[in-house]
Amino acid sequence: MFSENAKKSGCIEVICGSMFSGKTEELIRRLKRAQFANQKIEIFKPAVDTRYSDMDVVSHDLHSIPCTPIKDVTKILAVADDVQVVGIDEAQFFDERLTDVAQTLANRGVRVIVAGLDTDYLGKPFGPIPALLAIAEDVQKVHAICVRCGNLANHSHRLSHSKKLVVLGEKDVYEPLCRQCYNEVMAAEK
Repeated sequence: MFSENAKKSGCIEVICGSMFSGKTEELIRRLKRAQFANQKIEIFKPAVDTRYSDMDVVSHDLHSIPCTPIKDVTKILAVADDVQVVGIDEAQFFDERLTDVAQTLANRGVRVIVAGLDTDYLGKPFGPIPALLAIAEDVQKVHAICVRCGNLANHSHRLSHSKKLVVLGEKDVYEPLCRQCYNEVMAAEK
């Protein structure tokens, strides 16, 4: 039996995968379940992500939940002491300090749920996600479906020719591809 004075242990959960794999949808689902259980939640996203809304986390299928957009990831540490769950979307756009922020919150007893791309358009590990994967208690890798062959997709192929690391976009800019189709496309683009 648990004592009423017992403090729940914090944890870090990471939801990762390619574009169109359902990362944000899963984040919203977990956060809404926490709300339903009367847990106090706070949700953050990078201020740069304005694709669907400035003030909401929004999935591709248009499910949404209100959030606080921030530029500096350390601002998340200012959450109230009674917050039990912190959600962070598009985590790949934050810098490496996100790992320390998540650790600090989890050590305070907060459940931290992070969603983000694990690799960039070149198939390279993206931002703080690899470090978060290493320290998380729970990791869920979600997959899209390859638009070319129907296999599980784990790559976000950029359709534009921009060389910038961060290019916001939807189906007009990215397509989910499996490993084989991604390698074929990348070889053809060289």
